[in-house]
Amino acid sequence: MKPLVIGTGGREHALALALSRDPSVTEVHAAPGNPGIAAVATLHDVDPLDGPAVAALARDLGVDLVVVGPEAPLVAGVADAVRDAGIDCFGPSGEAAMLEGSKAFAKDVMAAAEVPTAMARVCETDDEVAEALDAFGAPYVVKEDGLAAGKGVVVTDDREVAVQHAKACARVVVEEYLDGPEVSLFAITDGETVYPLQPAQDFKRVHDGDAGPNTGGMGAYTPLPWAPEGLVQEITERVLVPTVREMARRGSPFAGLLYAGLALTKRGLRVVEFNARFGDPETQPLLQVLESPLGVLLQAAAQGRLDEVDPPRWKDGAAVAVVVAAADYPGPPRQGDVISGIEDAEALEGVAVLQAGTATTDAGLVTAGGRVLAVTGTGRTVADARARAYEGVARIHIDGAHHRTDIAAGV
Repeated sequence: MKPLVIGTGGREHALALALSRDPSVTEVHAAPGNPGIAAVATLHDVDPLDGPAVAALARDLGVDLVVVGPEAPLVAGVADAVRDAGIDCFGPSGEAAMLEGSKAFAKDVMAAAEVPTAMARVCETDDEVAEALDAFGAPYVVKEDGLAAGKGVVVTDDREVAVQHAKACARVVVEEYLDGPEVSLFAITDGETVYPLQPAQDFKRVHDGDAGPNTGGMGAYTPLPWAPEGLVQEITERVLVPTVREMARRGSPFAGLLYAGLALTKRGLRVVEFNARFGDPETQPLLQVLESPLGVLLQAAAQGRLDEVDPPRWKDGAAVAVVVAAADYPGPPRQGDVISGIEDAEALEGVAVLQAGTATTDAGLVTAGGRVLAVTGTGRTVADARARAYEGVARIHIDGAHHRTDIAAGV
């Protein structure tokens, strides 16, 4: 098998690395990729939002499978263009990807499928926003309806902050606040069969103690020793399967990676959001403990025969990823700072450094994005994995960089 991974981030590095470990995979390609991905895949220059260009590259390379990593190409219909060219693609159609592309659409699907979620109102005017904020009260939850790279959500007790966020968006979804811990559960599906992965938890806010603005994610870990027994089965039966069935009923079957972000509230399970692709940074620790050959799973899903392969199997132990972010992130990040110490970190047992916002210049490896690295440790327990991840972080130097120190603390 020859897969082509589309994207440039840490998620794509994790995917390419996991695919390279699959015995059925003979070579891995990536486009556009990053310097870290280049260690396990051959890189190619392509606009990831240009469906015909991606399809042409896949055809020229003679790949067997295209894996579309980021959300924007999926919503833009890149997977459709690849499939129209007769090439297997892991990733939902543009129509199905609207589960992530529009929060209002996702709410409509959940209502039809009777999936438990927060009460919400879709708002397009200042008056509608004010009425919704009055109805739900503080803490206020205001979500930009479209794609926002994980930073379109404001959760605040300050009404004026909520109002100003809504004003900056064309359309928003105002929701009731959901209490309780959050859980991420991914599922591989071919539009009919649904295979849940192992649950994970990520850390969205930029500072320790969940302070500061939302980011694309500052770290994650798996598994969740504290999770209630039967949680994965409950989410699968109440959330994942009904959503997949509803999408099929609408004539837009969802085949790819369905990501459910959930809150375990006092009133029970509630969906916070859906994503239409592998989530970042949860993907990085999850794929470090995946025992099943990834290419086999993804190709079976792409070909509509997921029921013919075994469900995902997991290694014993745990994994923790700590994101190292560039100076000024989550604002416009400073770029061009030299990165050193990755080789020293990866010399540690059980440590992998997955690159995201990096580039190579005459100065060497430098920062080229907000979230630069996901330093991932594996170990017998979450505590062991956490210790290794932070030992790896300590060996890396980037001027002005920052990271949270409390990822998976006390687990």
